[in-house]
Amino acid sequence: MYEVEIRKSRFIGYAIPVANRDEAMRVLEHLRDEHSAATHVCWALLAGGQSGMSDDGEPSGTAGRPILEVLRHHDVDGVLAAVVRYYGGVKLGAGGLVRAYTDAIAGAIKDAERIERIPQAQLLVEIGYAEEARVRRWMEQQHIALVSHTYDAGVRLLMEMPTTAIEAARESLRDLTSGKAVFPTDRD
Repeated sequence: MYEVEIRKSRFIGYAIPVANRDEAMRVLEHLRDEHSAATHVCWALLAGGQSGMSDDGEPSGTAGRPILEVLRHHDVDGVLAAVVRYYGGVKLGAGGLVRAYTDAIAGAIKDAERIERIPQAQLLVEIGYAEEARVRRWMEQQHIALVSHTYDAGVRLLMEMPTTAIEAARESLRDLTSGKAVFPTDRD
């Protein structure tokens, strides 16, 4: 959160990590409830290819677009940027509004903690009972999460790992099981 006062108007900037547009809209609703006396809650979103913006009653192009440009400039993703404005009675003009919204969100992003998001994928492997202990040890060493397991004629392990590690994991599992590992349905 970052707050700036310009000619009696308060601008409160928020940079909030979100996974998608639905989550962003829930967070935005919470902000509106929290700041129910605010004149405007303007926002922009960049989240996994989903983007959007709103001037929320400010003159067109003076709030949402500048906020979105700040997000793009900082090369972030998975972020809802919102600026809450409490009108102070003095009009700022289009240029003043653009500067105010830009400054509020730039300050919020500067103060925000950066969180690296690593896309995850799932890999299903079918192995024999004799290989299970070896594969589980390998998973532990590689810090690969076990999502679920089933036991039938063989052992089925559903693993979760970074998307970029899937191909290397398949190769390692084939090597580890002397080619006995089978990948019936990949979930990536």
